[in-house]
Amino acid sequence: MSLRLLLRDHPQRSFALVTDTHALVFRYSIPSTTADTLSHGSNAKSLASKCMVEFATLEDVDLADYRSLRPSGVHGTLGLININADVFLCVISGAVRVATVRSNETVQRILSVEFYCLNKDDYDYELHGELGPYSTDYAVPNLHDHGPDSRDPAYEHPCHELKKILSGGTFYYSVDFDLTNRLQDRSSELSAFDVDNLEESFLWNSYMIEPLIKFRSRLAAHQKVILDSSRILTSAIRGFVSTITIPTSSSPLRALKSNLPSTLTLISRLSCRRAGTRFNSRGIDDDGNVANFVETETVFYHPSSLCFSYAQIRGSVPLFWEQAAGLIPGQQKIQITRSPEATQPAFDKHFESLEVDYGTVHILNLLSVSKPGEAELTARYNYHVQHSPLNQVVDLSGKSEHRLLESQFDFHVETKGPGGYEAASMVKRLIQHRADGFAYFLCEEGNRSSNGYQDEKAARVGPVVILQQEGIFRTNCLDCLDRTNLIQTIISQMALELFLHHRNEHATADFWVRHSSLWADNGDALSKIYAGTGALKSSFTRHGKMSLAGAIADARKSATRMYINNFADKGRQNTIDVLLGRLVDQQPVHLYDPIADYVNAELKRRVNDYSTSDVVQIWAGTFNLNGRGSGVKEELAAWLWPEINRSQQHPGIVAIGFQEIVELSPQQIMSTDPVRRQAWENAARRTLNSSAGKNSSEEYILLRSGQLVGAALMVFVKASILHKIKNVEGSVKKTGMSGMAGNKGAVAIRMDYANTRICFVTAHFAAGFANYDERNRDYHIISHGLRFQRNRSIDDHDAIIWLGDFNYRIGLSNDKVRRLIKAGDLDTLYQNDQLNLQMVAGHAFPYYSESRITFMPTYKYENGTDDYDSSEKVRIPAWCDRILRKGGILKQINYSTAPLRFSDHRPVYATFQCAVSDVDESRKQSLSRELYAKRKVDIGDTTANARNDNVDDEDLIGYESIAPELPPASSDRRKWWLDNGLPARSNVRPPNQNSVLNMNRPSNPFTPTDESDWVVVDKTAPKESSISHTTSSASRGSRTLPSPFESCQPLSSTYTRDSMRAPATVPEPRSRASSQASNISISSRKPVPPVPKKPALLTKSSDRRLSQDSRDAGTERTVSAAQPPVMQRVSSDGPKGGFPAPLQRTAGSISRAPPRQSPAQAASPRSNPTEADGPSLPPRRTSASVQSNSGLMDDDDNDGASAIPSLQPTRRP
Repeated sequence: MSLRLLLRDHPQRSFALVTDTHALVFRYSIPSTTADTLSHGSNAKSLASKCMVEFATLEDVDLADYRSLRPSGVHGTLGLININADVFLCVISGAVRVATVRSNETVQRILSVEFYCLNKDDYDYELHGELGPYSTDYAVPNLHDHGPDSRDPAYEHPCHELKKILSGGTFYYSVDFDLTNRLQDRSSELSAFDVDNLEESFLWNSYMIEPLIKFRSRLAAHQKVILDSSRILTSAIRGFVSTITIPTSSSPLRALKSNLPSTLTLISRLSCRRAGTRFNSRGIDDDGNVANFVETETVFYHPSSLCFSYAQIRGSVPLFWEQAAGLIPGQQKIQITRSPEATQPAFDKHFESLEVDYGTVHILNLLSVSKPGEAELTARYNYHVQHSPLNQVVDLSGKSEHRLLESQFDFHVETKGPGGYEAASMVKRLIQHRADGFAYFLCEEGNRSSNGYQDEKAARVGPVVILQQEGIFRTNCLDCLDRTNLIQTIISQMALELFLHHRNEHATADFWVRHSSLWADNGDALSKIYAGTGALKSSFTRHGKMSLAGAIADARKSATRMYINNFADKGRQNTIDVLLGRLVDQQPVHLYDPIADYVNAELKRRVNDYSTSDVVQIWAGTFNLNGRGSGVKEELAAWLWPEINRSQQHPGIVAIGFQEIVELSPQQIMSTDPVRRQAWENAARRTLNSSAGKNSSEEYILLRSGQLVGAALMVFVKASILHKIKNVEGSVKKTGMSGMAGNKGAVAIRMDYANTRICFVTAHFAAGFANYDERNRDYHIISHGLRFQRNRSIDDHDAIIWLGDFNYRIGLSNDKVRRLIKAGDLDTLYQNDQLNLQMVAGHAFPYYSESRITFMPTYKYENGTDDYDSSEKVRIPAWCDRILRKGGILKQINYSTAPLRFSDHRPVYATFQCAVSDVDESRKQSLSRELYAKRKVDIGDTTANARNDNVDDEDLIGYESIAPELPPASSDRRKWWLDNGLPARSNVRPPNQNSVLNMNRPSNPFTPTDESDWVVVDKTAPKESSISHTTSSASRGSRTLPSPFESCQPLSSTYTRDSMRAPATVPEPRSRASSQASNISISSRKPVPPVPKKPALLTKSSDRRLSQDSRDAGTERTVSAAQPPVMQRVSSDGPKGGFPAPLQRTAGSISRAPPRQSPAQAASPRSNPTEADGPSLPPRRTSASVQSNSGLMDDDDNDGASAIPSLQPTRRP
């Protein structure tokens, strides 16, 4: 479905992506103050850009002023990016279908993109359409120095290099399914764009699409569905995707009759976590991400609904190492940059992440053991594998378990002989056994009609999983390109042969030729991305033999690689960093919707207006049966219906977890027998309904049950609440034998009770006193790996209850534990409990809670007695059986055990009160419409599609105060300090009349200082003050300062010799009104009231002359050590620019030196100071001409110029 891209130029520049029913409108929002931008100066590029967005129906959007930008339409948007303080919208302008994975699952390759600037039209006619669909991306980009005068017009566009790399044919997307996840991790009914499903490590436009993802998360549920179905938002991967059609005659599944051809698809997903070019991105980083990490999935789809999938990975050697590019091959030295001790944590992070995602990891290292550089990497690789926690051997039921395996295959040595590259097939003997154990993923989509088309009802049910892949091969060489691709081709062939062997089928030669050709194209595509050229040895991969033409082609590719790696890779690396948002000064784009954001915030705040709360009672219990099937005949009422408070005796939900429901023999751990589970279901139902009948309570119904070999979970509910429960799902996760065996693992059941999501998990962790790390790992594998439909995880619920045999022990000796049990000292036992210690340390069950344990350890008892183990092993008693909770809506009431003695464990139970929420959707929609209408009135037409210019603070308009004592948020339209039309007025008063503000306090109130807010001014001081008097005052420790306004008085610009000889005096503190008058005579003259002054440029010549005369009257004053310096005008012979006069030090005081005077000033009769009362008013000059130069300079009689303050703007010629 093609989208329309529209542009409106006036009155505000806006873009609209339009479907048949809706429109997504973007508009750039001007920063709230221009001063913010100006104050940053050259850093304005790094300011976060703010844009308004609106998603609405076409009826609510006025598109009359919009024009179409692309008549052919666009295929979606990759997101928004901020470059040089300009915001660009990236849209896919050209795409072609390249793959069909399954029916209705297509993949498109991006051929071209366009970048449109949201805030200016300078780039509207540049670059659009000038690049070809397969243009190279080897030119050196310069994304930070573009400008209209710095480069040729053809290269001015800031997104020129981004467009080249995105239009290079290496990016793919799908509008039908989630392309970032392999087939085993997704479901066919999932939305193509679901934030919770996308695998960010393979999402290359994650930085650009993140603002839109956040915007989507704030939309209402029905708007999310509409936005997803519109296919506007696009998730793109980088790598290789292609499908080859297998005709019926070459199909390997001949037993399945069909007239339609099969398909073979290859999907390679390149990780963006440590993306880069060959010599710029090597090894591992501190987060465990490696360079050139690729997940490659082979998918074979038969029209009979059968679908096969097999995944494998490649990645750089996970060490901290570098290799410099050089024109001579011998100069490309390998350097390991960190010690083994500093490398091990990152190494462990990498493989622990792989183990959680894929299961057991088998390393296939193709590096040389003798070639310099590669041999050093191999040795260090082996060292870290041996010291990895995943490589520890665990003995389970007589079988050893490794989660991390390694095989060494020196590719160059093995293929040096006469057999050439054909000898690479010898790798099969190294990995055949492990490949059989890993298996593959196989699913069936449901029944189909005879013509091969899927039935509509079966499509709603989704695929049926038949087999899952339980481990993965990680292949690497030095670059993870040529050798790696050849070996992965062989591994893919091995997996397909295993699949066909299980069905007693075999493939034709034509099928394998198509398979090899597909892998050769994959190797070329990945090599071009990382090294700049196609893969070496592709001739052998494609045809099964090496020819002379292939050898010549490899030599040419090697020479091309050398040139690109030395001269073009740096620029390509910079472009990749810009695309992924890695540059230091890059800022994301902030999107907001004034209406939708407000409505959603108000709906969350007023949740009580459209929802009701209820409390449901939950009973949860766990019991390790030790394989005792005879317990089904025992009376279970003491456990399932204990003697507790009556309000807790009638729970609405009952969750029962069992472990070791069957004996965990080597034959049992690989399969699940439902017979024993069904027997316990009947026993539990019988006990519950019998007890309910005795207490006049309603019967219980089995909602759902699940089983994983020995672990089983069953959930019963009252019939009266069944109508409130929906979306009930179950899932299992194996952790035994590296995920291949079900002797250890978890079973989970989730449900929606009204609008509250509840999840129950029963688990059985690894045994052994010292294996708490294994138990921690089991928790993380289950927590991250167990998934429900729509990729829901355990943590995606409001209330979570874990119950099971977690196998954590008490870290004390057997004798001490038994003594403490006998003494009843449970607190000391709990302080040494492994689970308690691991939870406190954050290694397991983070954010979970457990009620205080008031019962004795539940393991290990002699069967049929209350005595702890007395066998030869003499196991230490421990609280193996636990119940944990997570969620603020859960309140635990009881936590205890029951006296059932037919097992070596004691059953544990807990009761909860769960506060559930029931949302009235009709009331919610009605309130949403009311809020929408109110918000529309508040902001008027201030939306992304509006025509007004007042767009600075739309996100603040209409919000109420967050607290009763606080005012609402202010904006350009409303300022709370000017409410009711009243101006702001300070009510600060000094503590007493002798206190004034301290001028020495820093202007920034957050700057640490010892200065007080107020200082005391001595108003009882005599009118005349000498220097000695000031000194004695200072020596007494009192601090005397003039009025803060006194320092602002201008001093006389001219002085006489007598005035210089006259002693300086300190003026009395005066009132605020008098301090603004001219300082004429302190003792005998009344202060002149302030007179409003006109700006200098608006006054007449005579007015300025009079103003100048008033400023010439000044007083000489003594400056104490605490008095701030006074700015004085100086003559033309003295310092210029208004600098203060130098300070003169005398015994015990500091005084300000009088300004220097010219001879003409000294002889001037104007200065005639009086020693008693200060200088008299100077005579008014009528003949002298005082000129003003733009209010900045005054000329004196001697043609000198002195700077004076001015508020007038400077006019520059």
